[in-house]
Amino acid sequence: MSIEDPLSPLRERIDTLDWELLRLINERAALAKEVATVKAANGDREFYRPEREAAILRRIRERNPGPLDGEEVARLFREIMSACLALEQPLAVAFLGPEGTFSQAAALKHFGHSVQAIPVGDIGDIFLEVEAGSCSYGVVPVENSTEGVISHTLDSFMGSPLQIAGEVALRIHHHLMSREPDLAGIRTLFSHQQSLAQCRGWLDRYLPGAERVAVGSNAQAADMAAVTAGSAAVAREAAAEIYDLEILARRIEDEPGNTTRFLVIAKEDSPPSGHDKTSLLLTCRNEAGGLYRLLAPLAEHHISMTRIESRPSRRGIWDYVFYIDILGHREDLTVRKALDQLEHTALYFKILGSYPEAVL
Repeated sequence: MSIEDPLSPLRERIDTLDWELLRLINERAALAKEVATVKAANGDREFYRPEREAAILRRIRERNPGPLDGEEVARLFREIMSACLALEQPLAVAFLGPEGTFSQAAALKHFGHSVQAIPVGDIGDIFLEVEAGSCSYGVVPVENSTEGVISHTLDSFMGSPLQIAGEVALRIHHHLMSREPDLAGIRTLFSHQQSLAQCRGWLDRYLPGAERVAVGSNAQAADMAAVTAGSAAVAREAAAEIYDLEILARRIEDEPGNTTRFLVIAKEDSPPSGHDKTSLLLTCRNEAGGLYRLLAPLAEHHISMTRIESRPSRRGIWDYVFYIDILGHREDLTVRKALDQLEHTALYFKILGSYPEAVL
């Protein structure tokens, strides 16, 4: 008398579901190709719809019954949508390179792995690539929860016609990697200046005598550590694999909730998704109560301001511009009324874009 394997019916059910998933994914891909055909016939070349994708991913997270968590399910659907979009129109997306940076991770989190991710050496050059049309989108870091704003990104908006079409919130985990076998052999430490600052406490404790050298990106740091004796890099995990380094210590960031916010830049912003932000660039008179009067329309219309940063305008000494994020889309009625008032109050007024709010 044979004893039936209790796993056999479970495995058969998994096999059946796998074939059904395969059929449904390809059915979705076929529909995506039909969408592309209809759009092309109507002269519509806008295949990527960030507001629609953001709304879909938000609904998936909200309705997910488990046991997979919402973030994991959203990641899976993100990749399915990315592969289907590539059948309609492959997207070229510029990120702050080289390979292995957190900017690359943010680009792939937002667009999926089926895009053409193009590494660019400088934040300003990402703006230029998108302005020239070489890339449809760019991904640039704008602020970190520990160390604050990335000023180069904000300054780049001053002279650029580009709009913000999306945002990405990325959990940042820093790892110490090297070809040295242990910490005792490390005399030089390479990393981006933001990463060095985000790991200052750990580095002070465990590598107090190592020289800290700031470089253009964490991936560049890993590349340098791979060819420099007695050195190490602070970078993301993927860089260790790319540059053949051993990870000596994991998650050395001082704040466990360390998160960096990235902006997706394009020639146009996004239509309303239902959960949006709007970014503004404003100036006011340098006088008592000037900023208070400038921002009064936001309070009058009960609009939440989530961020404000000041930067030198470069037009005169002690002359500043204000970068402001608010909740809501510029097409929302109350937001539109507030923006109309702001435009009449501000000495300089520019909408940098409305876009779907990021979800971790």
